[in-house]
Amino acid sequence: MPHHRTDAILLRINLDRYDDRDDVRTNLIESYDRLMAFIAKHLSDPFYLEGQVRISLRDKIFREAVVNSLIHREYANAFVAKMVIENGRVVFENASIANGFGPIDPNNFVPHPKNPTIAKLFREMGLADELGSGVRNLYRYSKVYSHKDPELIEGDVFRVYVAIPEQAIPQATPQATPQATGEDERTKKIMDYCLTPRTRVEIQEFTGYKDRKHFRLEILQPLLEQGLLHPTIPDKLTSPKQKYSSAKKGTNPCTKQKPERS
Repeated sequence: MPHHRTDAILLRINLDRYDDRDDVRTNLIESYDRLMAFIAKHLSDPFYLEGQVRISLRDKIFREAVVNSLIHREYANAFVAKMVIENGRVVFENASIANGFGPIDPNNFVPHPKNPTIAKLFREMGLADELGSGVRNLYRYSKVYSHKDPELIEGDVFRVYVAIPEQAIPQATPQATPQATGEDERTKKIMDYCLTPRTRVEIQEFTGYKDRKHFRLEILQPLLEQGLLHPTIPDKLTSPKQKYSSAKKGTNPCTKQKPERS
């Protein structure tokens, strides 16, 4: 795959250049992880129940879009694949060997496997389902996420446009943390859970994340950077005894000094 590369770009304020960027040139599995982490970094995840189970609309939608870009790309073409987060939408572009030209109708289209071996790999990993299901899921969950249908346009460059609601865009001001706005139910639960110091494994199991890297990038690191969680051993962050607390500094029982014996 001589031209394997995906340019992940955030364009919201600095439209002449970019606000954030990740030039992804690693293997397909790590590419998927980094692109999903970029999405998680810049798009919030509104609370949504499917029946009695909470699911991530953001992950449902962009898993399909990212996997589609990696599976069905024409890797012999030097066109640089892109994932661009803009105000109001996310745009995916990648080179393709077109089976037709123009918008795809989800009710009347015939899926064509373009890289069957790569598709099989992603199915074995549980990141892709049967052929055609990704398009159906993309339409189904986008309608809930933004109340708009995505656009899929077939051509020598395959393009996907996914609308995002205004509330899915994290605010840029320092005051607009999830704790201050009350918009992130997951963060509230973690904060309550970590009033008693917890290990990384305990918090990861509590939130239901199986992928350690994804959990660290999407959940743990942002909470630490925002000062919502504090390591109980700040001088040795990689300590196997490391725990994280949401209690304010000075009130964490793990950080209090024991009184000296007389």
